[in-house]
Amino acid sequence: MLEFNSYDDLLEAFPNERKALDYLENIRWNGIVISPFSPNSKVYYCSSNKYKCRDTGKYFNAKTNTIFHNSRIALHKWFRAIWIMSIEKSDITSVDLAKNLGITQKSAWYMMQRIREYFEIKKSATKTTRKHPIKKNLEVMEVITDSEKLKMSEWLNILKK
Repeated sequence: MLEFNSYDDLLEAFPNERKALDYLENIRWNGIVISPFSPNSKVYYCSSNKYKCRDTGKYFNAKTNTIFHNSRIALHKWFRAIWIMSIEKSDITSVDLAKNLGITQKSAWYMMQRIREYFEIKKSATKTTRKHPIKKNLEVMEVITDSEKLKMSEWLNILKK
């Protein structure tokens, strides 16, 4: 597993979509690709990092049934967003995240909502009582137990350094 002690480490580890997708495949399947549609089905490798489930005939990749599914935002930018949200001492705004990732504010807001929803992060109502929700939850975080979703708690624990 990779460890990231700085933003530069993260940028170096995931300079492009291919590296990020390879990493996601490794932590999701550990070399044995399993169809999210039929776990006992034979899986065929197709071009462009896609796989096909023999039983259902459906195509999938490592992003299928995760928070990254059907997102046009590059996977390495998702990884950066999760890392930024996990290390910020105060709540980061979608404007700041957008500037950092080089995306629109609307896309950054969308990412933040999905990350918070997936990891069940609650935003405090007032600034005076606000605590950093991700840092607080990282050590005891229980990821949703849906077997179809990617379990990223271990990955986030690595990123918190």
